[in-house]
Amino acid sequence: MRTPEGTGVSLRSRMRNVVAKASACARRRRHLLHLTLVLVLAATSQAGDAAKPNILFLFSDDQRADSIAALGNGRVRTPNLDRLVNRGTTFTRAYCMGAMQGAVCVPSRAMLMTGRSLFRIHEQLKEQETWPERFAAAGWRTFITGKWHNGAASVTRVFDDGRAVFLGGMTDPLTAPVQDFSTHGALSAKQPSGKHVVERFADEAVTFLAAQNGSQPFLCYVAFNAPHDPRVAPTAYHTAYRADPPVVPRNFMPQHPFDNGELMVRDEKLLPTPRDETAVRREIGDYYAAITFMDEQIGRILAALESSGQAGNTIIVFSSDHGLALGSHGLLGKQNLYEHSMRAPLIIAGPGLPAGKRSAALCHLLDIFPTLGDLAGVPAPTGSEGQSLGPVLRGQSDTARPLIGTAYRKVQRAVTDGRWKLIAYPQVPRVQLFDLQSDPDERQDLAGDPANAVRLAGLVTALQGWQRAHGDPLPPITLPPVP
Repeated sequence: MRTPEGTGVSLRSRMRNVVAKASACARRRRHLLHLTLVLVLAATSQAGDAAKPNILFLFSDDQRADSIAALGNGRVRTPNLDRLVNRGTTFTRAYCMGAMQGAVCVPSRAMLMTGRSLFRIHEQLKEQETWPERFAAAGWRTFITGKWHNGAASVTRVFDDGRAVFLGGMTDPLTAPVQDFSTHGALSAKQPSGKHVVERFADEAVTFLAAQNGSQPFLCYVAFNAPHDPRVAPTAYHTAYRADPPVVPRNFMPQHPFDNGELMVRDEKLLPTPRDETAVRREIGDYYAAITFMDEQIGRILAALESSGQAGNTIIVFSSDHGLALGSHGLLGKQNLYEHSMRAPLIIAGPGLPAGKRSAALCHLLDIFPTLGDLAGVPAPTGSEGQSLGPVLRGQSDTARPLIGTAYRKVQRAVTDGRWKLIAYPQVPRVQLFDLQSDPDERQDLAGDPANAVRLAGLVTALQGWQRAHGDPLPPITLPPVP
């Protein structure tokens, strides 16, 4: 049967239409598939960023571990730090490893940033990778405001940007020179802070937090220069503490019982020797005034974090570079290895972390960033020696380090297993032995008791091992001859 004229043309036309429609459908399917894939990848990326916790790191200057009300000090007012204690885990045995110079805060901060131990740091961080750099490489925006005591060259490398950065050690907090930088650029010219610098640091942190919308995880490092001297707070804070001065510490002495090798450093000259109890009480009152004013600024920062909507995905750390004597053992500064000077507060709070917990696990301040790296999934920088406190926070362990060693210049070395503590003064020569369980204030030296000879020898051996393990340039500590 013949096909009617024109039917072949019509059939070819219909076939072309069918093919065209099929091709268009295929293109639409490919487009929808591509769009779906893009949306899935975007959602995955956003979920990944959401899974990356923000870090708010609050760091004070010269703050004793016993200077927070919620931790048992009934004379200081710290309502915001008290709330943080109740929200997080407090490590009550966190130690600075010490220093090979009088400005203990310089090496302490270098150890904090790098995770390296005392004898392996470069105090200006030269050619040493830091933890904030690792966080930046992993996708975090890193920001600093406050004190930076490790050199101008390093701060612009370590952080993405900074506002009101104070380069140096001590200053008048009412006229402190501060500088800005952005995207690893050069530091701006120094300008006066324009107000009490502790408040200015808080202002910059509040501004930074208000701009965060969750699109990128952040690491916000706020380094106060309080309560370091000169301890200047608004008058009302000083007036409150001077009206009812704090009592002297239980281990107050008019002067140290022997020359510890560093009695002529600047800190020890802030008050005459022998120490006058009234003068020491006033000094402690001014110290607490600075802490209470700083606490108020911390409250503003925490409120800004809540307002930003990011608090639910933010780990908050509060710590300090070391403690201070303030009349304990007849000393004023931090150039010694007693508990009051080497221990610092350490609070870690955040989503999924224990609230209201106290841990006596021995740890160093150089363990803080390794802990944050563990919690956030950020790999350690080259040379980091710190140990994560994650197992303690996760309830997997009650301990972190078996012992803690500390050092000060060539004149003091110490080691503790948590209960027993040895302090050695090789240039005297002399040693002290304390039972921190029954004598946490280190008031009763047990080194001269023959019953402790074996224990003393064991601690000396432990200290020698610590010296070898950490590259201490000082010859191994030995017991002085019995007189």
